[in-house]
Amino acid sequence: MSTLPSTADRGRPVRRPPPRRGSRGGHGPLLLPFVVFAAVALIAFLYIGYVLWPRWPLAPVGLDAPPLPVTVAGVAFNVRPAAIRVGVQRRGGAHERLDLAFVWPSLEPPDPKATPSAPGALAPQTFERIFVTIAAAGDTLAPDERVLNIYPRYTVAEAVPGPADLTVLAFREGTPYQGEDLIYDAAAPGFLVRCTRNGAGPTPGTCLYERRIDAADVVVRFPRDWLGDWRTVAERIDRLIAGMRPRT
Repeated sequence: MSTLPSTADRGRPVRRPPPRRGSRGGHGPLLLPFVVFAAVALIAFLYIGYVLWPRWPLAPVGLDAPPLPVTVAGVAFNVRPAAIRVGVQRRGGAHERLDLAFVWPSLEPPDPKATPSAPGALAPQTFERIFVTIAAAGDTLAPDERVLNIYPRYTVAEAVPGPADLTVLAFREGTPYQGEDLIYDAAAPGFLVRCTRNGAGPTPGTCLYERRIDAADVVVRFPRDWLGDWRTVAERIDRLIAGMRPRT
């Protein structure tokens, strides 16, 4: 049976219980993590869009521009634009590889205004250059390690005298290096090159001088016939590489 208000209470206003606190904000503790997650997701989306958004490549600089500050595998170099053989590489910043050429013996970049030889003609200065490649070493063995652990598997047993007091150790036929020789200074180790042999006609043998600088490999190519003055060649190559490194 319900209880009716008495006659004395009928004129008084009915009091209702106050509303419960927090009823409108029951999901408040979950709102802040959701906002943070949404903000992080938005930032990640914008970053990925920025990285993947197609952009026009930077225009190569002029051949007469000052030396460019570049890096290969995180190793810094200063390279004159006129020495860079590939046009798309003629820019500053990070590179996977650089292909360079220098006139011998001045070690200056080639003259961009020089006229090419007529088709079929062999210019006297064709091989008066050295070519330099700078590339990321990756997981390849360093040159010194290859000399100790790889090359001996493929060379002949006996070395023979070479030009200007150098020693020549030939690679065996049927090996990955057939037709090549290791040529080095046995009296004072430090100069070592791997060279192809002179071919028929005007094709000269080519020597590779390799050096690793941190995570970058520097490979210099020059004609085998220059080994008659290899001390000068070695000194100028060292000077060339040192000149491309920033001063500290």
